[in-house]
Amino acid sequence: MKNKLMALVEESQLKEEPPSFTIGDQVEVHQKILEGEKERTQVFAGVVISKRGEGLREMFTVRRIVQGEGVERTFPLHSPKIAKVDVKRTGAVRRAKLYYLRDRVGKATRLRERKVKDEAPKETAAPAPTE
Repeated sequence: MKNKLMALVEESQLKEEPPSFTIGDQVEVHQKILEGEKERTQVFAGVVISKRGEGLREMFTVRRIVQGEGVERTFPLHSPKIAKVDVKRTGAVRRAKLYYLRDRVGKATRLRERKVKDEAPKETAAPAPTE
């Protein structure tokens, strides 16, 4: 059980609208970087291979290939330095952690696209009333 005071402090720091994505999605993480007096946004694009933690301690790991080498970065989900997370492509996976992608090279790292279900049902034309 969490300490009530800790839960109260953590609750005030949480983002109201945390980005929604799942394991296997290709995302672009926009991170704010301070360089002296200037602030700029740096983009890190890759595949989400893991999510862990809960509440304020929730983290996610993004992996990409740069010049033939795998690069992984772990980001805190509720950090104020994370400007936004854009989902570019959804992946169909059956595991909670995609660590097996570390051993794969080239086309073997691709994931199938997850089919998005239509949220609004298609309206069917009602038969004309006969009199």
